[in-house]
Amino acid sequence: MIEKLPCELIEETLSRVPPESLVRFRTVSKKWNALFDDKMFINNHKMTFRFILATKSKFYSVSITPKIEVRELTLDIPGLESHKPKDLIDCNGFLLCGMDKEAVVWNPWLRQTRLMKLEVNQPSLCFNGIGYEYDNMRLEGSGYKTLVSYRNELNPTRSVWKIHDFASNSWKDKELAFSGSSGISLLASSSVSLNGILYWVASYLKNNSSFVLVYFNFSNEKVYKFSDLPCGENHHSDVIVLRIFMEDRFSLLKQCHLTKKIEIWVTKNKIKNCCSGDVEWMNFTEVSTPNLPDLVKPSYFIDHKKLVVCSCDETGKAWIYVMGDNKLISKIQIDSVVDPWPLHCTCFPSLVPVPRSQTKEAASFVVL
Repeated sequence: MIEKLPCELIEETLSRVPPESLVRFRTVSKKWNALFDDKMFINNHKMTFRFILATKSKFYSVSITPKIEVRELTLDIPGLESHKPKDLIDCNGFLLCGMDKEAVVWNPWLRQTRLMKLEVNQPSLCFNGIGYEYDNMRLEGSGYKTLVSYRNELNPTRSVWKIHDFASNSWKDKELAFSGSSGISLLASSSVSLNGILYWVASYLKNNSSFVLVYFNFSNEKVYKFSDLPCGENHHSDVIVLRIFMEDRFSLLKQCHLTKKIEIWVTKNKIKNCCSGDVEWMNFTEVSTPNLPDLVKPSYFIDHKKLVVCSCDETGKAWIYVMGDNKLISKIQIDSVVDPWPLHCTCFPSLVPVPRSQTKEAASFVVL
């Protein structure tokens, strides 16, 4: 009977079903299973969202349909309310929320979380991102891993690196070195995750106005140069942000501090793992009208030909800016986020469950 219904009616009905139920419905038919892997279906789901914001006490999702809707989210983990988030990173459908001595791996669409604890107390602790080992572009059985860093107390110019394995729930130290490249300094806050590999914006030590893209391969635990970036730094307060574009490419946002001009570049072709080669960057769009705001650690995504940005103003209030056709189309303050200077990132919903530990001493796993 279900198969006799029009496809449009089935999709419209399923777009109103809670995401947790969609996971169970994968076994209904091959057609439904394929539909749930269709990014267009996910993006059109009634419960989808585009940004996650975190304050010292609350989490919020922001959807743009095109009306902006803000919903408060919950993370039901004991003791979490006493820890202020320090990092909030989008990792291919998962969110990594780093705190002082631990982090929460979170799929906000499925309302699943997992707590990771690190037995060090470092003010400079940074959870860099989630990736995985791969074989022929597929996730290996060894599963997901997290890369963590903090400043070396004996040598402040160097960092200590650790890798967390989700399957064994274990940590190991790692001496991170560049393979085939030297004289490069990572800008760790600019990391993104694509196909199990972490990518960073970095600069050359001898010429810190010139930027390069590097990546960390979890399969051999080495860092490589990927490509030079199409723009440099004109002022030390310029904004440079790397994001994922069309699920398999990169986009790069730069705002010049002096002129406020915003430029967006995208890679022409799909990104293939460990294939640096010749990466072609194209100028996608630019916005240079005089009423542009100063972007403060912005997160953004590209919707067709529009640029949608989340950023804070000089008072710490969060705003959503929509830009296109070389102009600022709209700006809306997120009034329901009361605390100033919230962390924020883009977040595209995923039906991939949060990975569990395979050991007896499993990390905390919660379905909210």
